[in-house]
Amino acid sequence: QVQLVESGGGLVQAGGSLSVSCTASGLTFRNYVMGWFRQAPGKESEFVAAVSWTGSSTDYRDSVKGRFTISRDNAKGTVDLQMNSLRPEDTAVCICAGQRTGWANPRANYIHWGRGTQATVSS
Repeated sequence: QVQLVESGGGLVQAGGSLSVSCTASGLTFRNYVMGWFRQAPGKESEFVAAVSWTGSSTDYRDSVKGRFTISRDNAKGTVDLQMNSLRPEDTAVCICAGQRTGWANPRANYIHWGRGTQATVSS
């Protein structure tokens, strides 16, 4: 019933940009904090960014601050991640997630997950 479906990503050279988008259905979107995680092959998934219920607050992991921007559109039920100045170490599957626990973003708080979309950065 609840679905989070990612789109975008792709392949870009180092220094370039990619964006990913997530469309939610089957939930009251405005009641959820939305976030992005990423997972590289053979590694654990890691938190990337989150945006609060109305978009008034954002949170980013240190390594992407100043390069990535998360945003949401509650009318459309979408959350986007704009990724600039990309580095090869950013290569990962980008996964959309939602949670309603509160404004704290450990992985365990997230209860809905998408399947992910690939972002690849070449050197």
